[in-house]
Amino acid sequence: MKTNEKIKKTIPVFFAADKNYLPYLSVAITSLKAHSNPEFLYKIHVLYTGELGERANEISALAVENVSISFDDISNVIDRIKAFIHCRDYYTDAIYYRLFIPELFTQYEKAVYLDCDTVLLDDIANLYQIDLKDNLIGAVADQAVAGVGAFRDYTRNALGIPPEEYFNSGVIVMNLNKFREIRFYERFCRVLGSYHFIVAPDQDCLNLICKGKVYYYGGEWNRMPIAGKDKKKPALIHYNLTMKPWHYDDVLYQEYFWEYAKQTAFYDAILQDLKEYTPEKKEWDKVGGERLIALALAEADSPNNYFRTVANDTRKNENEVDVYGFIEGFSAAFGDFEKDRRIREGRKI
Repeated sequence: MKTNEKIKKTIPVFFAADKNYLPYLSVAITSLKAHSNPEFLYKIHVLYTGELGERANEISALAVENVSISFDDISNVIDRIKAFIHCRDYYTDAIYYRLFIPELFTQYEKAVYLDCDTVLLDDIANLYQIDLKDNLIGAVADQAVAGVGAFRDYTRNALGIPPEEYFNSGVIVMNLNKFREIRFYERFCRVLGSYHFIVAPDQDCLNLICKGKVYYYGGEWNRMPIAGKDKKKPALIHYNLTMKPWHYDDVLYQEYFWEYAKQTAFYDAILQDLKEYTPEKKEWDKVGGERLIALALAEADSPNNYFRTVANDTRKNENEVDVYGFIEGFSAAFGDFEKDRRIREGRKI
């Protein structure tokens, strides 16, 4: 394996998961493997906190000669800053994990991050190898925003970002060198500490920091069922929001999900998830969607939203937001993570 790693080009791919999402992660990885190129080495990192249980062994078993899989516990990082981050509804702090990749994985200059609710129909290396030029990030304009008027109003009036420029953070390529160069983490701390984002906390922060430094990929690399069918075949399907094939049996592009689900050790469990998704849970999805739209509209109309307050108060944004405790907490946790990684790799501390 060491010889292959020296010869083959490495494609770093990151996911974030808890034990409940491991079955769907297995589908994503299985689809990645199906479209992998033997000339590349795909290094998959699964970021997690807490206990994953025995199901993690089934994920590890998916590794093959050119696809390695490692689990990276970032509990120390999250625990140190938990008081500063906030989530909405059913989201967990896992939505923030991707933001720590630049500082936690300094061995990489560039990396792909994918949500677990994705299925690949093309080689992820083709996305990774697109030249980001001088941009911080490569992404696709969010198709949910494009299709919902309330979300368009939100990005434009609450964040100050044109709807067509607001990207989805579930499928991104990060220019890690550039992130480190601009001291991204400090900027993230400052933005997150300056306003309580309630619609899409991590995604909003990422869009605000990367504004004007985004390379936009074609929509085929983040095709969402909510956007409807497209003439061009998807390269990657993202079953975001409530459109999960393991909850509903009428989701657009669901046939691709089930094609790869059948190849996993979790197939029966995923089928059971579909059978057990009750009308009450579906009603909760509906209510949650309506609430999200209401939140977006309220923020868009609020005279005290981010765009009308913090974004227009340069002095406050730059000087008054106290982020030092936040940064110090992360720095200490990062040191612990780096030490653990060196031990795992058999390197000197």
